[in-house]
Amino acid sequence: MNILVCISKVPDTTSKIAFTDNNTRFDSNNVQYIVNPSDEWYALVRALEIKEQLGSGKVTIITVGSAEDDAVIRKALAIGADDAVRVNAQAADSFFVAAQIAEHAKTQSYDLVITGKETIDYNNAEVGGMIAELLGWEYITPANKLDLAGDKVRVESELGGEIHVVESPMPVVISAAKGMAEQRIPNMRGIMAARTKPIVLVEPASISPLVSIQQFEMPPAKAGVKLVDPENMDELVRLLHDEAKVI
Repeated sequence: MNILVCISKVPDTTSKIAFTDNNTRFDSNNVQYIVNPSDEWYALVRALEIKEQLGSGKVTIITVGSAEDDAVIRKALAIGADDAVRVNAQAADSFFVAAQIAEHAKTQSYDLVITGKETIDYNNAEVGGMIAELLGWEYITPANKLDLAGDKVRVESELGGEIHVVESPMPVVISAAKGMAEQRIPNMRGIMAARTKPIVLVEPASISPLVSIQQFEMPPAKAGVKLVDPENMDELVRLLHDEAKVI
């Protein structure tokens, strides 16, 4: 069983967000980067669990980025991935990232490609579906539970308060969501082993992004809250109707 897990570098949620070059570029100065949580906690950990259950196989992680991403890649390797691939290019847009990953996957024999549901910086949830389309594989999202059933995958997805069960032959692309697995903390042995695990550098395919950034804009500052006496329900209803416009 050969599994490819897509990971992304994202700013830690405690980082202060700012922009430069007339608000056209994200300012990465003093920003702490982490592995995108759904890539790490759900996609990668479930891939490792499947390998452990089978007693064989290989888990490879892949990212599109520069040498600055290597520290984040090593973190994922410390969790247990066997090796890593880094496409040596800045992640321009979702299509560019998906196309680069698909080009690599076409040259390999992966049974599963697993992505996180979405990244916490852009929240696009686009890459997994694009990879599947470019490879001509089935795509299942969101996957809250993933099991193997012979040469098929069995996926449970929670949609609209209902559990949907889907089976698909492999190879297949899976988008991992909450419930797929529990977070793993790298231990000292894993951290030490990650230092010597290979990161294969791949030059990017000649693919142009489809989206360009015109300008970033910060959301408006949050307004203050209004406190309503619990005995004054008429005032609460008035505020919800006249000001919040929700009833």
